Amino acid sequence: MTETSDTIAPRSRKVRVLATLGPASDTPEMIATLFQAGADAFRINMSHGDQASKAQIIRSIRALEQKFNRPSTILADLQGPKLRVGKFAGGRVMLEHGSTFTLDHDPTPGDATRVRLPHREIFAAIEPGARLLLDDGKLVLRVTDHDENRIVTNVEIGGALSDNKGLNVPDVVVPMAALTEKDRSDLSFALEQGVDWIALSFVQRPEDLAEARKLIQGEAALLAKIEKPAAIERLEEIVEMCDGVMVARGDLGVELPPQSVPPLQKRIVETARRMGRPVVVATQMLESMIQSPSPTRAEVSDVATAIYDGADAIMLSAESAAGAWPVESVAMMNAIGDAVERDPMHGDRIHFTVTRPDPTTADALAESAKNIAATVSAAAIICFTSSGSTARRIARERPSVPILVLTPNRETARRLGLLWGTHNVVTRDVESFEEMVAKAKRIALRQGIAQAGDRVIVMAGVPFRTPGSTNVLHVVRIIGDELKDYRAQGE
Repeated sequence: MTETSDTIAPRSRKVRVLATLGPASDTPEMIATLFQAGADAFRINMSHGDQASKAQIIRSIRALEQKFNRPSTILADLQGPKLRVGKFAGGRVMLEHGSTFTLDHDPTPGDATRVRLPHREIFAAIEPGARLLLDDGKLVLRVTDHDENRIVTNVEIGGALSDNKGLNVPDVVVPMAALTEKDRSDLSFALEQGVDWIALSFVQRPEDLAEARKLIQGEAALLAKIEKPAAIERLEEIVEMCDGVMVARGDLGVELPPQSVPPLQKRIVETARRMGRPVVVATQMLESMIQSPSPTRAEVSDVATAIYDGADAIMLSAESAAGAWPVESVAMMNAIGDAVERDPMHGDRIHFTVTRPDPTTADALAESAKNIAATVSAAAIICFTSSGSTARRIARERPSVPILVLTPNRETARRLGLLWGTHNVVTRDVESFEEMVAKAKRIALRQGIAQAGDRVIVMAGVPFRTPGSTNVLHVVRIIGDELKDYRAQGE
């Protein structure tokens, strides 16, 4: 990438901000404004809108690369299997507490005693005593009897129920395909458009990731959304099968008591960090900013907690997609990240999670780089990588200094946009150790990561262009005379 007059300096904060685009923010001008306000990556919700409009949004995001000389990062979030009840005569009924309500296969419009449930998988999986949650958990039914054609329930929490409202089944694993026909179409479209991450919704078990992984074929990274209680039971297996994780607190908070979500959030973040996967904390982080230009103090504390826990990214949903204050929401996320990371206790708190290195040379060097950077007060850790694995290993250690990632692969630079602490630059590969050191210092100066007189730590693999061969850690000082020499050289 060539530098332009609009090139912006690296973010001072290490946590990434992921902003969802929608009707309030999907124009080229607004996307550029959100980027300048602090958005590091953009989420496209495949549940809404058509593919043609999303193609235009993707083009607008990619245009940022020429305007700002920075890789752009796009996450396409698949809708997943939505469970819904059928329609009612009159469109709406009232379910009374203590009454009996039946779900069946009959397509006749329902009433206060029954309605169609067009998901045969639930009839096979449900058990007596299991809960059925309707309309985002506002209504609660308890199963008393069932067979292959009907599910009889007792209404524990009643209320109004209207056509096609959503249904959650928190107490059993429903053997449904993780990808619907719509998801397969959207996945194919997203891959054609070259998105960087695919988010899979309603993951219940590691097997749910297999089909998506097969269809993606390495063309994008796969992110598992943890929003089902069943996923918690097999959390480590799911994390092992994916490239990243999202704590999707919306549905997780519907299917579990609200007080269960905070400890589960910490567990998911800790597990992902320990296993070296980027982790995103999402949903209702600045919910009041959908309507208000400022958040509540409780929301600010919620965002800060995710940052102190060491999350790689914090996400805005409706706040940036459909709210009245999208730019202000992104700017607030940016400001909270800056404030938390300036806290002298931040470094101690993010290391509450112990990330023991695997018994590999690359992991040993990544841990050493973090410790050396602190000991010699280095300005940055600079790593050369083709696949991004070296950058992920370093980021897992949560070093106190920025991570400058140099890669010849644009796709790698884009995918690393969700990774904590990284500033990613696409540059030609190097041929020799001397060229590696010279380029590392030159780009650190140009990107504003280091200054004359600073020490930097360089990591790479020799022989060069061999993925997974990280075996070099080199500490160098940038001398004053190099500054004027490097300004004239190309990358």
